[in-house]
Amino acid sequence: MKISNKKDLKSVLEAEGFSFKKSLGQNFLIDDTVCPRMACAVSGENVGVLEIGPGAGVLTAQLSSSCKKVVSVELDTRLKPVLQETLKDCHNVKIIWNDILKLDLKTVLAEEFADCDTINVCANLPYYITSPVIMMLLESHLPINTIAVMVQKEAADRLCADVGSRAAGAVTVAVNYYAEAETLFGVPRGSFMPPPNVDSAVIKLTLRDKPPVEVTDEKLFFKIVKACFAQRRKILLNTVCNTMGISKDSFRAALNEAGVSETVRGETLTMEQLAAISNALCE
Repeated sequence: MKISNKKDLKSVLEAEGFSFKKSLGQNFLIDDTVCPRMACAVSGENVGVLEIGPGAGVLTAQLSSSCKKVVSVELDTRLKPVLQETLKDCHNVKIIWNDILKLDLKTVLAEEFADCDTINVCANLPYYITSPVIMMLLESHLPINTIAVMVQKEAADRLCADVGSRAAGAVTVAVNYYAEAETLFGVPRGSFMPPPNVDSAVIKLTLRDKPPVEVTDEKLFFKIVKACFAQRRKILLNTVCNTMGISKDSFRAALNEAGVSETVRGETLTMEQLAAISNALCE
């Protein structure tokens, strides 16, 4: 049996009475040309990999053969008999049946990967939880080096855009604050079962040792970032003051100190300018 073969995999799913749930955004990766490339981005001789959403186990099996240990987190317990069958020869794989957003990941990583030199993350995420999961991984300050994740192509374009470019958004700034982002390759919709209505891409986030800018108050910095993109086509002074309830005089003074024009649009600001505005407001 080759589980990346649609016919073979369908037989396993049918034998276990499994049906796809739209509410869980289930599109299982089955392309055996994609999985090795994803695994290559996170694997190594003494590397432990946290996988989020193993699906039918096609990517999981590839990770198993190229790293020391795989711990996969899966919410849908209906997949237990499926993964028992598809991963029966993968003895370095452990499945944790839980919601990734509710797990104490620091404890999980410390317990499961104590004998690994490096911990990376690999995921084929349902599109509706892409940003929450990525930001949780970045903001939690976990001991991970690299995240390779499958996302909708449109999301990949935004996440990996240059800060200050037209394609950037608030999430672009947040991701770039914690990691260096790059698109590795595109993935056509036919690589999944069932196929989604959009194409996808695999992106790689390499976590930074420290942020590229120094900010006095991180919470304020991210509030400013969010406000700047709330009405991205409007001038900065009006957008931020209306969104955050800051007086125009106070914000105008902060802009002047940061050397930023009050008529600029928030979407055009660089990471350095955003940090300078945030720091000026702290004084």
